[in-house]
Amino acid sequence: MPILNPFSTSAVFLGMTKGDSDAKRKRQALKGCMYAFFILVTFLVAGSLIMEFFGISIPGLRIAGGLMVARIGMGMLKPAEDDENTDESLAEAAEKDDISFTPLAMPSLSGPGAIAVTVGLATTVSHWSHYLAIIAGILIVITFCWLVLRASTRIVPLLGENGMNAMSRIMGFLLLCVGVQFIVNGVIGVVVEEAFLIQLAEAYRTATS
Repeated sequence: MPILNPFSTSAVFLGMTKGDSDAKRKRQALKGCMYAFFILVTFLVAGSLIMEFFGISIPGLRIAGGLMVARIGMGMLKPAEDDENTDESLAEAAEKDDISFTPLAMPSLSGPGAIAVTVGLATTVSHWSHYLAIIAGILIVITFCWLVLRASTRIVPLLGENGMNAMSRIMGFLLLCVGVQFIVNGVIGVVVEEAFLIQLAEAYRTATS
């Protein structure tokens, strides 16, 4: 939930759909959330294949994903500032008739951070039921994002700029915690690996001989 950050996305979504009818805005929100769901599920199922293809270890993936997620969380802890890239993205999106896949589904909802977390979750799977549990979790989060986007015309004015900044900082702190935990799990995974312990024992024998 923190990495998808639907409250912050809802403000961007309003800017991207400026001038659209309420019915069209709701269609865009539904399609965007459906796309985001299928993108994350695809990376969940194909996560192990991706790791094997690129020769990425589970601890390495967790550390890299943790660094990425922690970096995003740190960025969210800072107050929102005007960003030329954001303005350019909004202007480009405003010219599109359909913004559901890009930039709404990717990268706004299912961006690199969300994909990294999803692939990281794939490393914890040891039974097919685990896939179902994670997919159910993704579905719950995406459904909540869809509800927030549908109600964006009411939520954004209600929270205001200060409220949006506060929500972003709360989400950023939770995201930072998730990233640090990913890194901790990755480091522990490296330390307890048999190859690492063997190298450590050999280095100790060499140092004491």
